[in-house]
Amino acid sequence: MNAESKLDGYEVGYDIPALPGMDEADIQTPCLVLDLDALERNVRKMGRLAAEMGMRLRVHGKMHKSVDVAKLQHEIGGACGICCQKVSEAEVFARGGITDILVSNQVTDPAKIDRLARLPKLGARTLVCVDDVNNVADLSAAAQKHGTEIECLVEIDCGAGRCGVTTTPEVVEIARAIDAAPGLKFSGIQAYQGAMQHLENYYDRKEKIDIAVAMVRDAVEGLRAVGLECDIVGGGGTGSYYFEGASGVYNELQCGSYAFMDADYGRILDKDGKRIDETEFENALFLLTQVMSHAKPDKAVVDAGLKAQSVDSGLPVVFGRTDVEYVKCSDEHGVIMDPGGVLKVNEKLRLVPGHCDPTCNVHDWYVGVRGGKVEVVWPVSARGKAF
Repeated sequence: MNAESKLDGYEVGYDIPALPGMDEADIQTPCLVLDLDALERNVRKMGRLAAEMGMRLRVHGKMHKSVDVAKLQHEIGGACGICCQKVSEAEVFARGGITDILVSNQVTDPAKIDRLARLPKLGARTLVCVDDVNNVADLSAAAQKHGTEIECLVEIDCGAGRCGVTTTPEVVEIARAIDAAPGLKFSGIQAYQGAMQHLENYYDRKEKIDIAVAMVRDAVEGLRAVGLECDIVGGGGTGSYYFEGASGVYNELQCGSYAFMDADYGRILDKDGKRIDETEFENALFLLTQVMSHAKPDKAVVDAGLKAQSVDSGLPVVFGRTDVEYVKCSDEHGVIMDPGGVLKVNEKLRLVPGHCDPTCNVHDWYVGVRGGKVEVVWPVSARGKAF
């Protein structure tokens, strides 16, 4: 079944914002639009950068929640697998044909552990993070029940202040318990420093990562001292991948936002003080919106408000324009300051979302465009999979 046949019966404007072959001008708003050329350049570039650093690239699926985007990252970006944060999310990718999946989070609820233990039956290598030795027995019991294997990474809190242990003895204790548990395999360390990804200054980010690298190196040496080797030492994000890549201790990157980019990542700077959305990765994801009112001479009202995006990292930015500015939003409306009165009713604008991950999770579809035409329409496959 080809992609277009899967959309048979969908009605534009009710079920779906567009269909392949339509003019970009006819896309219904508000919706998510992907610039396919920019997306492919981003995906290829990160794959090339990872390979040049001798790193595996395990892309983060929680950003896009899309089987189609994940497959693109594997096919043209050299990804070795995918990360996701929830078991139900992992199931979507496994059912969609992704065969190497890390749940880069803790799974402790008995029902969720049971579903995790069934993932290998869908053909997927299955990994999960552990930060509590008491979790090991439950994971082991579930794997034995279903006759499967769950690979485990010990998570280190290397500065994010969330999950993970903070000392090498704790890492070693959990790793040895995993290694001894039937149905489980100790596969390495998870050490993602998420708290620093959006620090604007390059050297501020480096300072935080240097601490993380020292912690990870100590843990690896401590594990080696008791005869345990790490197949995976994973971490790294769009704001830090070059640090982990040059560390000599990490061997897997877990970048996500690079593929789409957003306004918040666009504000961070490289070592030369230039914005990374100008020097490293392009904006490929846009929230397409339309002017619905211009009753006030200096402001336009568009149809993309709070229900179409997440503003936890700030308001969206109008792409490619300096003469107008998105300044406020309510449930169904966005306010665009238009001091020159240049916008017209029904005019469409591309907005760069403040934060791509939660914005994607409130939409059902990606509309992929190239050369002014709709080329593909992809479902946000794991939307709402928060279990």
